[in-house]
Amino acid sequence: MEKTPYYITTAITYTSGKPHIGNTYEIVLTDAIARFRRNQGYDVRFQTGTDEHGQKIEEKAEAAGKTPKQFVDGVADQIKGIWDLMNISYDKFIRTTDADHEAQVQAIFRKLYEQGDIYKGTYEGMYCTPCEAFWTPSQLKDGKCPDCGREVHPAKEEAYFFRMSKYADRLMQYYDEHPDFILPLSRKNEMVNNFLKPGLQDLCVSRTSFTWGIPVDFDPRHVVYVWLDALSNYITGLGYDAEGEQGALFKKYWPADVHVIGKDIIRFHTIYWPIFLMALGLPLPKQVFGHPWLLMDGNKMSKSRGNVIYADELVQVFGVDAVRYFVLNDMPYDNDGNITWELINDRVNADLANTYGNLVSRTAAMTRQYFGGELRDAGAAEPVDAELKTMATALYEKVRAKMDAFKISDALGEIFAFLRRCNKYIDETAPWLLAKDESKKGRLATVLYNLAESIVIASSLLQPFMPAAAQKALETFASPLRSYDSLDKFGLLVQGTRVEDKGHLFRRQSYKEVEAQYAAMHPEHAEAPAKEQKAEKPAKEQKAHAAPAYPAEIGIDDFAKVRLQVGEIVASERVKKSEKLLKNTVRVGEQTRTVVSGIAKFYSPEEMVGKKVVLVTNLKPAKLCGILSEGMILCAEDAEGKLSLLSPEKDMPSGSGIF
Repeated sequence: MEKTPYYITTAITYTSGKPHIGNTYEIVLTDAIARFRRNQGYDVRFQTGTDEHGQKIEEKAEAAGKTPKQFVDGVADQIKGIWDLMNISYDKFIRTTDADHEAQVQAIFRKLYEQGDIYKGTYEGMYCTPCEAFWTPSQLKDGKCPDCGREVHPAKEEAYFFRMSKYADRLMQYYDEHPDFILPLSRKNEMVNNFLKPGLQDLCVSRTSFTWGIPVDFDPRHVVYVWLDALSNYITGLGYDAEGEQGALFKKYWPADVHVIGKDIIRFHTIYWPIFLMALGLPLPKQVFGHPWLLMDGNKMSKSRGNVIYADELVQVFGVDAVRYFVLNDMPYDNDGNITWELINDRVNADLANTYGNLVSRTAAMTRQYFGGELRDAGAAEPVDAELKTMATALYEKVRAKMDAFKISDALGEIFAFLRRCNKYIDETAPWLLAKDESKKGRLATVLYNLAESIVIASSLLQPFMPAAAQKALETFASPLRSYDSLDKFGLLVQGTRVEDKGHLFRRQSYKEVEAQYAAMHPEHAEAPAKEQKAEKPAKEQKAHAAPAYPAEIGIDDFAKVRLQVGEIVASERVKKSEKLLKNTVRVGEQTRTVVSGIAKFYSPEEMVGKKVVLVTNLKPAKLCGILSEGMILCAEDAEGKLSLLSPEKDMPSGSGIF
């Protein structure tokens, strides 16, 4: 039976410098989806690569004393090296300096010009070099680039333009007919309200003020501007031919099933790219998923802030699969995620070393100790087994539904909920007690078999996220990767299977060990990673606390998604592993919940008890320093970063809603 094709891509990475962990998140995310689809039986083609042209590259190359090609060759090798380090299973790594890509971009430009979609004119406006974007004065935000906030300068030059407005109505109709084209939905609303409804302006698609780009072959003073060049990689990488018969790869895989991109470039992928494809007479990609950002301690990563974390350094300390797991698990579907060295260490210790790794090692060790390493189901079932088996056989469908919706963190959450159930099963059955009674040896064998079978099912589903660790767990129980269409069955481990000693999956570390390893990598810094990151903020940021960046507008439906209630603090204590966290027990109506808050520098536990606070009660629970936090206590923050709790003006009962 012929497999169904599945074409998935990342945005191509700009070769201005080494990618940080926020950039690396996208490739790991896409790899997890690609691997999951392969395990489902799809014929997957996974494409990634590098975007290598533009004025910014030309300037960086000159500053480095290199030609632009020498510069991008070095950075592209560095990017590819990090992707390979992260165990990325891409099928095609395209570079926009590839000869076949450049030839097709020229052919595409010429075709669009000849059919009247591109015309020559003159551009005059404000230009942002880092973003390589022109802006009208009305589009600027406080006189600066609305995308990156940097300075802009006046620019005027001859250029070719694409008639975007010609296709605006057709694109809006496509949005209406394909409601899941842009995910999450909030990204679609932004495109419609901020760009399509106000009216699309024609797009500059060539430049004459620099030379590092693909020449327009019929007017060589011009080079093709970044987005027409970069976006075309998704079809040129399949061998698209603008002038002739399409090849087998293009016919097989286009249209793409999904473009996985960052939310900051959603406009280019959901407005410009679909319109280019319409003009070329090609079908549009089925979906565009605009993922959120990974923030460092609540701030966007940038070299100027001094808060950049790199994947290769994290791998040295925690290992590839631990880093993969963290970025996939801690990035929400729609909201930005947060990363610090301490958060990663806490997550690795709690989830990977304890919940998963310890389950595997305990089960294997007990099987070797009590049965010489041989697994066998003696048929000695008890009622407690039924819940474990039901949860195991239902797991794939739960994970599949989350993966289909690109809710990767939630998919991992389902698997780890099952792993925690397995650990609970050990506590319920107490194998060490069964081993003391010879008459219960059959029951002991069945318990260990059930655990091993559960681990094989969970590890098969974890393979897309943590390929090496999952494979090691499977090899521990001498099992191949379990076929996904068989995961609704329990008991497929062959009787008499021999358990192997493959060692621990993950190693627990104290944060002091992490600090020591970080110091060895950065001898120029004497302080711990998290403290060092804060110390490197620009002087301007040290003097005044930056105001948070809010969306320009939200609808009432967006606000209605947040459930705010009055809560009463009934107990509070400091979190031992942190100087800034308090663990609060909050009563909301008839229920109590644990909420961890970063307010220990401003409130003592004694001050907290008895206070009425405003609480977000439908926030996804998250672990902080190993404690599950079930909400968020709201505070106001002044220019110096001081916090003040929000409380109702009058005494309101706990559980009262806030509207």
